[in-house]
Amino acid sequence: QGSHSTMSGQPSKPSGPLTQEEKELDFANYFHSYGYLYHQKDMLQDRGRMDAYRNAILENRVRFKDKVVLDVGTGSGVLAIWAAMAGAKRVYAVEATTMAKNARRLARANGFQEVIIVLEGYMEQLSLPEQVDIILSEWMGYFLLRESMLDSVIASRVKYLKPGGALYPSHAQLHMAPLCTQLYHARHAEYVEELAHWQTFGQYMRSTNSIEIDVLDETWRQEQFEYLMQTSHWCQLSPEEVIGESFTCLTLDVHDCTVDQVSSFRSNFRSRILAAAELTALGGWFDVQFCGSEQEPAAVDVELTTAPPSDTHWGQQVFFVSPPQHLLPGDVLEGHVAMTRQRANHRLLWLQITFTITRPSVGEIYPERTLNFRID
Repeated sequence: QGSHSTMSGQPSKPSGPLTQEEKELDFANYFHSYGYLYHQKDMLQDRGRMDAYRNAILENRVRFKDKVVLDVGTGSGVLAIWAAMAGAKRVYAVEATTMAKNARRLARANGFQEVIIVLEGYMEQLSLPEQVDIILSEWMGYFLLRESMLDSVIASRVKYLKPGGALYPSHAQLHMAPLCTQLYHARHAEYVEELAHWQTFGQYMRSTNSIEIDVLDETWRQEQFEYLMQTSHWCQLSPEEVIGESFTCLTLDVHDCTVDQVSSFRSNFRSRILAAAELTALGGWFDVQFCGSEQEPAAVDVELTTAPPSDTHWGQQVFFVSPPQHLLPGDVLEGHVAMTRQRANHRLLWLQITFTITRPSVGEIYPERTLNFRID
């Protein structure tokens, strides 16, 4: 139900932190938290994530046996250990944070110190001594592309993957759907409460400090609206909150997508409404598949989905429609989604959703709306 972007083409020059200043800023903004076990534990106890990667590797031993594997962003090294269990000849496990030390400890504790070579540093700035047969990585962020870790996978693919080699995961899709979610009303009530608190604060400033701050009222309102209503929210949605057909707005083949193609996209969509409800938001989630490559297909295909009601640490991203709009079954939501990276931090995103609502039963088309969001 949508004309979506299919990303393919020739590899482009990957972007990455090059200067020491850029490297330090990127580490502070992004990599820092990954150096702590509590963050690794959050991912390791995500059963949907773990089951998919474990099955994709261990049920495809025939593809990993005697192969050279690169694990990009190994974290605690669990995926690298599974690759070694599957019979890999050698595994290069690359980690940008000091978690690399723990990955080495786990590799040794599990008897794979002779197979797994842990390298600490940025993937783009390291040099491997050989080409690899398989690139393994858990690169997906919220809304699939937040964190921009796919850039490092693309860089390693261009530089190190043998012709015909495989990426795990091999494919990815980004989906969205219209929602009626109570989260909207909770966040809107919080927004109204913040405006009331500001008025109370203004009275205090006037009566106690003899300072008028009314001139800042609109700035406060805008700041709170952008934070509470125009920033995406993490949520675990139930299927009942989805009120219309889902649509796919991005499809990736990880074997040939480029950094330019995952840095921004624009996709048309069309969604038929299935229930009488209030349109309070649109939701976003992703699927990835582990199918191997055309030359080295997986013996067993595995899929990891984050669609509701799946319970993963990625959850789903919710984008509020404010004010909401009442919809009837058969109404059609039609428009386009445009995503780009934030200039101040390339690991964060901007999303714009433009749509109209058509009510075929009476031949009515409602005015076009454009909504802008930060994915922080």
